[in-house]
Amino acid sequence: MDSSGLYRDITGFAHATPVWVQSAFEVWTQYGLLVFGVLFAAVWWRARTRPGSRAVALAVAAPVATALAYVLSEAVKSAVDEERPCRAVAEAAAPLVPCPVPGDWSFPSNHSVIAGAAAVGLALAVGRLALLTVPLALLMAFSRVFVGVHYPHDVAIGLLLGGLPAAFVVPLLAGPLGTVVAAMRASGVRAVVWFTGPGRAR
Repeated sequence: MDSSGLYRDITGFAHATPVWVQSAFEVWTQYGLLVFGVLFAAVWWRARTRPGSRAVALAVAAPVATALAYVLSEAVKSAVDEERPCRAVAEAAAPLVPCPVPGDWSFPSNHSVIAGAAAVGLALAVGRLALLTVPLALLMAFSRVFVGVHYPHDVAIGLLLGGLPAAFVVPLLAGPLGTVVAAMRASGVRAVVWFTGPGRAR
């Protein structure tokens, strides 16, 4: 895959934007994944008050699927060994953030994998969240090219490599996790019931 031409176009566009836009993208690309972490916590907290065990099971399955997607991403990254565009693409604009060290490979984008998996997992847990999580995942992926540390194909494949497995893993885990949650709620152990929420039974 060669998306170096598009990479030059996007990084050139980035340098033409106002400084405040560049700064906003730098902050988002660095810390934006924390938003998904906050959403995971919020969805879990909300699920604790829901009847039945499926809501909690989905809330737990979403971050588990995201973690598995990250492991898969690291495996692919180690196998492909693609150099970062901020070192490899001639005549491209300088990156807005420091270029990762040699050996920190480019394909796929871990940020995009995590964002794609989190977006899908959260949407499966709470359907209407897709209106928020999908745009956030796309923005995260774009930001990685905008600041100059990934090729466009890195982030496009990254979103798929995160989102598609999550779409299968989250429903697959929901059944077994639901059984565990129901047993935990029935245990009567205070700390355990606090984690799962009392559900309808209490």
